Amino acid sequence: MPGKIQAKKVTDAADLEKVFAIRREVFVGEQNCPPELEWEHEEESNHFLATVDNEPAGASRWRETDKGYKLERFAVLRKFRGRGVAQELVRAVLADLPADADYIYLHAQVMAVPLYEKFDFQKTGPEFEEAGIRHYKMIKV
Repeated sequence: MPGKIQAKKVTDAADLEKVFAIRREVFVGEQNCPPELEWEHEEESNHFLATVDNEPAGASRWRETDKGYKLERFAVLRKFRGRGVAQELVRAVLADLPADADYIYLHAQVMAVPLYEKFDFQKTGPEFEEAGIRHYKMIKV
């Protein structure tokens, strides 16, 4: 039975450490992303922590770039995958964007494209590689 899933914006050091620990485990540990590529733009980003029954389960962030608003670093710990954690993170991040956010985009790992399509993101352009992982740029329509 799935537990209670919550995703919220976090700013305090203890919660941010949980966010970074999840990202380290998923991106650096599982996906072999170089730590220096995984760890960038932290200060200008808005970070989110997802929990299942108050246990850290997932993380994500958004930041404003020169192109618009970029959603990034969606990561869910292996034991919580397939339970709706990523969807709750996407909902929380989208709800937190400024009301005038008119260009919202992300770089989706190929396997995650169907998740973002549920939230009206569409692939644009060819597949590309980022940090050794196949991605598509997706734009919210």
